[in-house]
Amino acid sequence: MAYRRYPRFTLGPIGFLIIVNIILFIATSIRPQLVFLFGLHPAGFLGSPWTIVTNLFIHSGVWHILANMFTLYFFGSYLARLIGEKNFLIIYFFGGIAGNILYLLLGPPFSIAIGASGAVFALAGALTVMRPRLRVFIIPIPVPLPLWVAVIGGCLIMSFLPFVAWQAHLGGLVFGLVTGYFFRKRERRFY
Repeated sequence: MAYRRYPRFTLGPIGFLIIVNIILFIATSIRPQLVFLFGLHPAGFLGSPWTIVTNLFIHSGVWHILANMFTLYFFGSYLARLIGEKNFLIIYFFGGIAGNILYLLLGPPFSIAIGASGAVFALAGALTVMRPRLRVFIIPIPVPLPLWVAVIGGCLIMSFLPFVAWQAHLGGLVFGLVTGYFFRKRERRFY
């Protein structure tokens, strides 16, 4: 008698990241002072160096977390299939850290930066270089756009919005573009 084997359900790194972000979003909604413990504040960074990573898991509102987690899921899922989960995590975390370093250098010293946007822009940048002809839908635009237009345009548009850490977005995006170039070259060697 033969049994059909079904793949076991695994959360995977993207599901894990989303769940951790949601849990911490709920925690900071209940105890807002946690934002000061986990958020990245340039003037106090030397006293709380862990915030260069922990701020990637803190979000300021429902729309902030929804946008980041939605983008993380779609871009991250595609990229993880291309380069593997380990490399996905490297781009995610190092891209987020690169964005935070740029924020430390260029951001207002007495501000607090929170959110996974730098890490998400790193994923988007890598995917943009690896799949430049990929077309995506951006709400509310009713036609598919080339991914590079959506990513670069999104980064530019968000740079002009108030209370947006454009430095973190730019740092993550540049890191992603560079790593995407590296993975694309590696991919071509295999074909």
